[in-house]
Amino acid sequence: MSYCLNPLCPHPENLLHAELCQACGSKLLLRDRYRILHALGQGGFGATFLARDEVLPGNPNCVIKQLRPTATAPHVLEMARELFQREAETLGKIGNHPQIPRLLDYFDASQEFYLVQEYISGATLQQEIKRSGQPFSEAGVKQFLSELLPVLQYIHSHQVIHRDIKPANLIRRSHDCKLVLIDFGAVKNQVNTVAASLSEQTALTSYAIGTPGFAPPEQMAMRPVYASDIYALGVTCIYLLTGKSPKDLDYDPSTGELVWQKQVQVSDHFASVLRKMLEVSVRHRYQNANDIFRALDLEPYLDSLANSMNSVNPRPGRRGIERSEPDSQPSSSPAARAAMAIRARQNRTDSTSGLQSGVTRSRVMATKSSVTGIKSRDSGGRTSASGEQPKTPQKLDAQSLQSYYSKGKRDFVAYDLAGLVVPRVNLSGAVFHQGNLSRINLQGANLLGTDFGRANLSRAMLRDTNMVKAYLNNADLEGADLRGADLSYAYLLNANLRGANLCGANLTGAKLTPEQLAMARTNWITVRPSGKRGIW
Repeated sequence: MSYCLNPLCPHPENLLHAELCQACGSKLLLRDRYRILHALGQGGFGATFLARDEVLPGNPNCVIKQLRPTATAPHVLEMARELFQREAETLGKIGNHPQIPRLLDYFDASQEFYLVQEYISGATLQQEIKRSGQPFSEAGVKQFLSELLPVLQYIHSHQVIHRDIKPANLIRRSHDCKLVLIDFGAVKNQVNTVAASLSEQTALTSYAIGTPGFAPPEQMAMRPVYASDIYALGVTCIYLLTGKSPKDLDYDPSTGELVWQKQVQVSDHFASVLRKMLEVSVRHRYQNANDIFRALDLEPYLDSLANSMNSVNPRPGRRGIERSEPDSQPSSSPAARAAMAIRARQNRTDSTSGLQSGVTRSRVMATKSSVTGIKSRDSGGRTSASGEQPKTPQKLDAQSLQSYYSKGKRDFVAYDLAGLVVPRVNLSGAVFHQGNLSRINLQGANLLGTDFGRANLSRAMLRDTNMVKAYLNNADLEGADLRGADLSYAYLLNANLRGANLCGANLTGAKLTPEQLAMARTNWITVRPSGKRGIW
């Protein structure tokens, strides 16, 4: 179908290869290049359409945003054009990011303005929640933040405030499952403001209001700041945890704060992070994405911190490490003190609610095991230190694993998944702590933020996998095939990389030592932790 862009056309739908609209006679090929296929959405600023580029080879799809100022006074149109070009330049600059649609073209025709952007195929997070009926777990929301916070940091570094972050503007791209932030509202609202007022001062200083419930008070008062996007991101996290829009939640009438704590089941630490993201006062809110990263930074490394704490005052003459007596003095190590504080907080959480979820729960279990000296059953079937025969690890087949994951299960701690063939599967944010995944085939899988701490991944097929921010502390990767895998910012300290094939892998920002890397196979395409190819 060819769709007519004339806003006054009584019947805009036409045959696919028609050149002129059968109802109004308008040309159907915009700029002799773009054929409009159908409308995607419409609002006060204009409309958005799915189009096909008939000039480029393969005729790829694209998105065309048509901006229609309602006022036609010459100076208003000139101001609209100036703002439009300025914002188009901004979108072109920030579009050089894999998780932001690229600006492909912009032009004006017949006093209407057009933006042409990359088409992102996939479902929005709002559609995901509505279709599955299952809200995200705490681990899932942390994974979401780990993927989106760098995008937010990127656009803010280019002096851009998105102003409309919400689940409907976050698309999970079909081909790689990465989140893409769409619909930068600066253009449409500034142009719309121009149309609504003849005052140059109003036109140049008014900003997008955004979506009620997701936008913070200062943004609704037309004074957005970078931290306004942090608030909207926090509300999005609450939506993902509850499946409820902010209009379906209560507000504290005395403070104006969103009442959400009783709707979710998260750790005390993560709740405190969310509270600070949702501070009504800008002054008390996180100011940028890095602040949130720092707040969450210790949690992925609880095992290492616990090991620092467990090394305090070991008893002489005893094998292994034992917990010190309550009256013993802690080590002066900052890591040990941090570990003790974290473990104390989690123990309080256990005693009050009994709830632990996702990555945090599995790591607390691992920490408690190491503290008490209890050893888990390994793939060789050895018994625990207490002399009791532990339960046989639960074994899953490929179909069951994917079925459980699709229904919201993320906790696969100590499961036996040896030899499964599940290529290109999405298991992002899952927890396989202490699991047996030897010889598993996960080629091309999405394993973003997945926990493989102390897991057996020997001779696993992990080629071309997305393992960004994966947790692999003490994992056994001997002989694993990791060619082309994205391991950027993964935690690999203490992992066994003997004979692992890292040719072409991306290790940018990954945590591992030169000695570990020397045990693996690499080549000139391997991206080192420094972000450079070649020698260390």
